[in-house]
Amino acid sequence: MKQMEVVGVRVEMPSNQPIVLLKETAGDRYLPIWIGAVEATAIAFAQQGVLPARPLTHDLFRDVLEALSVQLRTVNITALREGIFFADLVFSNGVEVSARPSDSIALALRTGATIFASEDVLEEAGVAIPDEQEDEVEKFREFLNTISPEDFGRAG
Repeated sequence: MKQMEVVGVRVEMPSNQPIVLLKETAGDRYLPIWIGAVEATAIAFAQQGVLPARPLTHDLFRDVLEALSVQLRTVNITALREGIFFADLVFSNGVEVSARPSDSIALALRTGATIFASEDVLEEAGVAIPDEQEDEVEKFREFLNTISPEDFGRAG
């Protein structure tokens, strides 16, 4: 398993499909995962520190874990089958729960859990971006700074 960091979310054109982009912490591979608009909003809210007036689903899940004295330790993106990514939530009590990577990432950002991706997933779907192309990644980061969660649709 390789540790990953969340670069951010954006809308892929012309399909108008949101993606979350992860980057290998100790490497040059990026992992794009196509996600839903609600999850894109949840990830963007967490990255930007937006606190909604009432808890959204991922905030509620974090609060329930806290109330039960259980911590989310890691998110493991474990597989890619027929174009669908799979992840596991690993909790402090040893329990593991299968989940969508988009929900897992949104929850990890709220709880401080570490995100990992399996080597198999990175080999199949990871994109290596050499240092000379890092300016493209920087442009992506600049783009992320110009959008708001509302750009992904209704945040309801």
